[in-house]
Order: sequence, then structure tokens, then C-alpha cells
Amino acid sequence: MPPKPFASTLLFFSLLACSFAGGADKQFSVASESRPNIIFILADDLGFNQVGCYGSTPIKTPNLDRLASNGIRFTQAYAGNTVCSPSRVSLFTGRDSRLMDNNSNTVQLGEIDVTVAHVLKRAGYDTAMFGKYSIGSQMGITDPLAMGFDTWFGMYSILEGHRQYSDMLWHDGKKLRIQANEGGKKGAYAQELFTEEAIKYIIEPHENPFFVLLAFSSPHAELAAPQRYIEPYHDQFPEKSYAGMSSGEPSDKYAWYYPEPVEKPHARLTGMVTALDDYVGQIVAVLEEIGIADNTLIFFTSDNGPHEEGGGDPNFFQASSPYRGIKRDVYDGGLHVPMIASWPRAITKARVDDTPWAFADVLPTLAEVAGVSLDTVPRARTNGVSIRGLLQDNPRSIPERTLYWEFGKQAGDPNSGIVGEVFQAARRGQWKAVHYGTEAPVELYNIKTDPGEQTELSVEYPEVHKEFVQLFETHRG
Repeated sequence: MPPKPFASTLLFFSLLACSFAGGADKQFSVASESRPNIIFILADDLGFNQVGCYGSTPIKTPNLDRLASNGIRFTQAYAGNTVCSPSRVSLFTGRDSRLMDNNSNTVQLGEIDVTVAHVLKRAGYDTAMFGKYSIGSQMGITDPLAMGFDTWFGMYSILEGHRQYSDMLWHDGKKLRIQANEGGKKGAYAQELFTEEAIKYIIEPHENPFFVLLAFSSPHAELAAPQRYIEPYHDQFPEKSYAGMSSGEPSDKYAWYYPEPVEKPHARLTGMVTALDDYVGQIVAVLEEIGIADNTLIFFTSDNGPHEEGGGDPNFFQASSPYRGIKRDVYDGGLHVPMIASWPRAITKARVDDTPWAFADVLPTLAEVAGVSLDTVPRARTNGVSIRGLLQDNPRSIPERTLYWEFGKQAGDPNSGIVGEVFQAARRGQWKAVHYGTEAPVELYNIKTDPGEQTELSVEYPEVHKEFVQLFETHRG
């Protein structure tokens, strides 16, 4: 594993020393047994098989592997959608595609939406967000401060999230110049800045339990990371350079967004994931150092499947394995994500859990963890269910239900604002159905025996197929 970055290590110890200056009994958090601190860590475009504990990847992720080996490794967890914005809206609001008016990447939070941060504020939590937001259209109305967070630092718009060395970030609604990155310089890595700010927040004294949403904008393209993370992979793979716009013409359909050429894209991508792993390790180390790890609930996951942008090659790493498809697909490769949960006080025996669940379940789950009845929250509108009963040594199963996704694919340029075809997917128990537009047939698969969705079964199981056809007709946006 690469060494911890020097600047981050210095920051950690200097802040920790300041925090202890008031005495050994300094109160970092007042989380109780019934109300833990909560940290939700969200990666961007990280594939199911890009984390060591999930399969056969050459990418080193020792901190995430350790988190899983001491907690719960969910194997059947799903994102809210196959692209960023609708997936994040689902996460924030507890709604799946059936309750959303827009399932394309243009969707934003509405000013009357109730978010998970709003819900946890009702339970007395301090709330903070660090990293990529991308689902607020009006500052002061749908920015993070207006949507339940006490403080936020990071990227506001979806286009800002395409850059790893941003020359501008936001802090509580105000723009910050990142001078180390101005003029094309690469002096301050965004993911590192997000981590440092999250650590500063965590080690502040809190009179209440806290909720931290740490939303990394990596390993989404552009492919970039500090060299210390890339160097261990420098000569590990056969490489084909990504040309970007270096010839004056786009080398692929994404080159306008990611114009910088990349000599070793495989090494860059693996370095990005290993960097994320290191940042997660730093967060856990801080919790342990200040004595609050035992009653802090941590989730780690990704917003959708792996990308092919900016030189990324998910096929080379089998990034979605054993699933079919990638980002923008409604086969499982675009939706099925790693999901790790750690809560030492409640989860004392590590296990693997194969319960199917999705992002819409996060809000009701954290509401129950915090002791909030959603019936008492005005305007709360969710069709997710709480999985709180799984977050313990003697898990309580949840009833079987149908999970549903709908993706409004943008026409032409994949980042355009024009919605073209609408894709649908649904899962109930062993059955998974997909529908790639009105002109395409509804496909049926046994996702348990055929996770790669290779053997289509609509003829063999006509009654099951008919149920999914009717479901898709009912809910198609």
C-alpha cells in the first residue's frame, strides 16, 4: 500500500493535538448506543470487482478489505440508478425510479424534497457533506445547506465532478480558489482535500452524534491521482495510451469532456482506487485514535457501475465481474455495487450477506438507526424499506419485494440534456428483467444461477415474464 500522504499525516496529528489540548476527557462525540455516529462513503463509478474483497482484481484495497473483514460485506446491494444524478437523488430521498419524475442524468433535488440529512437533523444529528454533490440547481434553495447539511465542502455541479484537480471548490455556498491547481497545475488532489476536511470535522468536539456524507468524485474520469498511488502499478499492465484531444480531433465520444491524453490509463485507474482505499483507511484511523470507532456506523459503496470514459477500460479489469454491463447499462454491471457496512458495537461477527437491497433503503434505514419515525416527518416520501435489522449479529430478514430502476438515456452525446430511450430493470427474488426501450423485448433472467444475464428465459417462464412486462408498462416514465 502506498504511504500516507505527508500533508494529510501532518494535518491529522496537528489537529488531533489541538483537540486533545483541552484535556484527556475531551468530548469528541456524544453518540449513544442507540444513536451512533454515521459516515456514508460514496465512490463514483467504482465497479463491483474493483475492490479486493469482492473478487479477483489486481487493485490493492487493504483498508476496504479490512473494513469488510470486520463488518458486513453485502453481495446483492444495488445503486439507485446506472448513472450519477438519479442514483444520488435516490440515495438522498429514499425513492426508487417509481417515485421519481426524472430518471435521467439531468435530475436535481426539488426544493421541497426531504433528504436523509433533514431526517437525521430531526434526531439531533450534526450533519456535514464533503465531496461531489451535483444534484442541486439553485444555490440557497437546493444546495447542501438548504437540503439538511450544517456544512459542506466540495463540488457543486455535475461538470465540476469531472475534474480531479479542480481550481475551484465550494465551502458553505462560497467559491474557494484552489491556487495550487490554477493554470493547469496539479498541486491539490480533490479527493485528498475532501478527506482532510472530513477529518477536521470528525475530530471537532460535537455535542451531538454526527452524520458525514463523504462523496468522492473518483474513480470517475478524468483519470488522475497523485503519483505515489500510481507508481506501484506503473509497469504492471499492458497499456494503450488514451489520446484525448491531443491530435486536434476527439479520439472517442468522451474526449471533449476528457481532452488530456493519458499514457498509462490502467495504472492511473488502479492508482485512483488505491488512493480512495488509503483515504478510507485514514478516516477509520482517526475514529480509532479519538476513541469513537466502536459506535460509528460506516457504509462504503459506489453510485453506479464502472465507466469507459477518459481512457477507462472496464473490460480489461473485468470491473463488473461476474455481472454484465457497465455504467449506463441496466444489466447488473451498471447497477450492482460493492456495499460494506461496519459498526463494531452492533456488528461484532463479520459475515457476508446476500440480501438484495438498494439506495432507496438508505434513508429509512438511517431513520430507524437514529430513532426517527418517518410518519412524523412532513413531506417525507419514500418507498424504500429499512434494513436496520441486518446491521447486527443476529440479522432479521426483510420481506421479498420488487426492486425497480428506470434510466432515461440521453440522446446523441451521452452527456447531453436530451432524453432519448428509456431503459427499465426490475428484480424480485431470483428473477431479473430488463427492457432496453419500447422497441426491444423484455428480457428475463435467473440472476442467482446466471449472474451474467446470459440465458434469456421468457419462453420458459411466461407467467413470470408477463408480470414484469405489466410492471414495466405500469411504471414507465
